[in-house]
Amino acid sequence: MNFELTEEHLMIQQAARDFAQNELLPGVIERDDKQQFPAEQVKKMGELGFLGMMVDPKYNGAGLDTISYVLAMEEISKVDASTSVIMSVNNSLVCWGLEKFGTEEQKEKYLKRLATGEIIGAFCLSEPEAGSDATSQKTTAIDMGDHYLLNGNKNWITNGGSASVYLVMAQTDVEKGHRGINCLIVEREMEGFTVGKKEDKMGIRGSDTHSLMFQDVKVPKENRIGEEGFGFKFAMKVLSGGRIGIASQALGIASGAYELAVKYAKERKTFGKEIGKHQGVGFKLADMATEIDAARLMCLRAAWLKDNGMNFDKESAMAKLYASDVAMKTTVEAVQVHGGYGFVKEYHVERLMRDAKITQIYEGTSEIQKIVISRAVLAD
Repeated sequence: MNFELTEEHLMIQQAARDFAQNELLPGVIERDDKQQFPAEQVKKMGELGFLGMMVDPKYNGAGLDTISYVLAMEEISKVDASTSVIMSVNNSLVCWGLEKFGTEEQKEKYLKRLATGEIIGAFCLSEPEAGSDATSQKTTAIDMGDHYLLNGNKNWITNGGSASVYLVMAQTDVEKGHRGINCLIVEREMEGFTVGKKEDKMGIRGSDTHSLMFQDVKVPKENRIGEEGFGFKFAMKVLSGGRIGIASQALGIASGAYELAVKYAKERKTFGKEIGKHQGVGFKLADMATEIDAARLMCLRAAWLKDNGMNFDKESAMAKLYASDVAMKTTVEAVQVHGGYGFVKEYHVERLMRDAKITQIYEGTSEIQKIVISRAVLAD
């Protein structure tokens, strides 16, 4: 086993850190307060290659490995989780899904532009009655010969108001259950497609989360990903990789809060010494450091398995389950270390605490991760 990062990995990590500190940190509190989408920052992220990190260079991607992606996600999430979830969805769910399962025509038409950030994508699985129970799709895609007629609603869609391309799961054959679901590529300009209300969220407020409506949207057959009925399998495969992205986001939120807590613990003095030297605070920092390190190793292991073509379903679920719990625990404790200042927005930790909660919910709740893990354990 080699626990050292390569020179290339260290360069990518540093580039992501510099981008986060120089481009994302200024204005991050204001964007959170105003629920402002970081359009300018996302554009720059695309120019730097952060929106198509694992995409083959022949499709305008950076051609990097998943470990590089984990490192970049952590650094960006330390500062601005709203921007990192935009990055995660575009990389893990949209670009990776298109490159792995799309046709050459779909890659030429959509992937090349997604990888550079010229456009961004959205992944549309959740519905009002189909969150954790993703098999209960009510959105329908009726086969009309040369096209599908798409009708239904999607909820809680990241990049919902800013995407140009949407990967939409819809039921074509109800009798076949989840084997009757297709994934269709929907373009924003298609007639009958409407972006609904923007959600007013507790955390990740800079990312735009919308409901979407489809009313008799004509989607050409060539916009279906994979064979007839492949949609649900596609969604599950893509989400398994997506969990590495969200686990890395959770890791970044935790490590960002930890770094702020350590900095404050060295500066703040009570009873004649730095508060970090009081055992009550020092032990908190020790727990944070240990749990964050464990979460980081779990994320990197899942990424390594993926890069080496091995099954990573259990490990990515474990990484997301653990890292999201660590994010919640660490951010709560970081607020506590800051005392009254932790409750004030300008110290950042209260925002990180609010951002952390969603990592236990989206792209599969913690309870769903436990189902994935327990099934894998029992199948061994």
